[in-house]
Amino acid sequence: MTTDLPHAPEYAEPVVDWHRLDVRMLIVRPLNELVGLVPLMVGLLVLGGGETWRILTSLGVIAAIVLFGLLRWLTTRYRITTEQVEMHTGLFVRKRLAVPRDRIRTVDLTAKLGHRLFGLSAIRVGTGQRDQPGEDGLTLDAVSSAEAERLRVLLLTIAKAENPAVTEVAEQRPGVVLSKWDKRWLRYAPLTLSGLVAAGALFGFVMNFARELDIEVFDPMTQAAHWVADQPIGLTIALFSGVVLLVATLGSVLVYVVQFWGYQLTREPDDTVRVRRGLLTTRSVSVAEQRLRGVELVEPLLLRAGRGAHAKTVTTGLGRKGESNLLLPPAPVTEAHRVSAAVLRQDESPTTTPLRRHPLAALRRRLVRAVVPLLVLAAVLAWFAPSWAWQVVLALVPFSAALGWDRYRSLGHALTDRYLLARAGSAIRETVALQRTGIIGWRVSRSFFQRRAGLVTISATTAAGDGAYHVIDVAEADGLALADEAVPDLLRPFLER
Repeated sequence: MTTDLPHAPEYAEPVVDWHRLDVRMLIVRPLNELVGLVPLMVGLLVLGGGETWRILTSLGVIAAIVLFGLLRWLTTRYRITTEQVEMHTGLFVRKRLAVPRDRIRTVDLTAKLGHRLFGLSAIRVGTGQRDQPGEDGLTLDAVSSAEAERLRVLLLTIAKAENPAVTEVAEQRPGVVLSKWDKRWLRYAPLTLSGLVAAGALFGFVMNFARELDIEVFDPMTQAAHWVADQPIGLTIALFSGVVLLVATLGSVLVYVVQFWGYQLTREPDDTVRVRRGLLTTRSVSVAEQRLRGVELVEPLLLRAGRGAHAKTVTTGLGRKGESNLLLPPAPVTEAHRVSAAVLRQDESPTTTPLRRHPLAALRRRLVRAVVPLLVLAAVLAWFAPSWAWQVVLALVPFSAALGWDRYRSLGHALTDRYLLARAGSAIRETVALQRTGIIGWRVSRSFFQRRAGLVTISATTAAGDGAYHVIDVAEADGLALADEAVPDLLRPFLER
């Protein structure tokens, strides 16, 4: 975000001097870049047969990375005033970035392996401007870890403009631990399917790398596939299932450890909620409590079957995409409820509130949408495809109907003294607890089929999270009454009594 720098008000502190990034970034930045290029360098230097052009290419890449890091250090300046955070960077294209301090939503501290070796961190100041990709705040890469912690407190303590002692007290007092890493949570890792995604990505990388280096890997794989195909069908299915299960389990556990190792959730003295996590790259995200508008529990189908869930914050200015709103990694659902209550400063989490069921018309809609398309597809295949094709589709009807029933069971809503509760979804069931004071409007929508069934979808609009949270397929009278009770006088002028 590029802005003209306004004049500071009379009460502001004297403007601080401009600072450079830590000089150690001249080593750390190239180191972090080269770590990602290790496979390519090995291929060029070791497997390249000693060809001169490969060696020169490797050296050229290293020299370019080092030179780029030097130029970035020489051309980057930053300072923090009582009004805003400013950064000037760039040589050929000069950028002047300014972020007003009252627009800061999160402060994200990240330390890759190279940063950690030299005691540095990268600070990303998030403003939540999702409508302008690439302009969400600014990043200082890198400063010392001690300076990063000091800046984290400073940037999230707007009151320092009038009372510098606030920040000093916040820096000295320890935070309160709300939740931390438990190795028993690893049993939920295979239920996230992240291992299959990681295995697929790794397989694609290996294949591309082998193709670039002219390494033949297809023949051994083809021979192994032929050997498996020649075995009895039962053994083939067992081997395939066993390999997929083993890869998914090991991959999921590995991804879980890399992402969430050392997880710790704390409430800091500066009235922020802070999440730290990561094995190779450590990350610390701080969110001001005054920005919190609720929590969201997410239960994918497999994770829900294992009685697990993970939690996210509903924060003003931040959508749920990305990882800045992560509150709890996949863990027992009881822990998710406990953490939600602790973060919201409640004795019991609003996410445990019993929900009101929706009308049977909502069940009919889900069963029709789950079953009718399969029946139509089976009828089409019966005319134009072998007999086994439509039989397979028909065999899927009971499973699809069960999914539709589960989608109906997941529907629900409730209203407490402070929160609106809404739940929906089956493959990914989401339960949101949204502060009633955070609701700024209502949207009532009905499709043609909803009108015939007497149903509506009530959407609570808010400046936090997704921007709108939906109570789906609720009876028209119940939905309007819910909206009227949740935020009195907002919808009442438009209702007919």
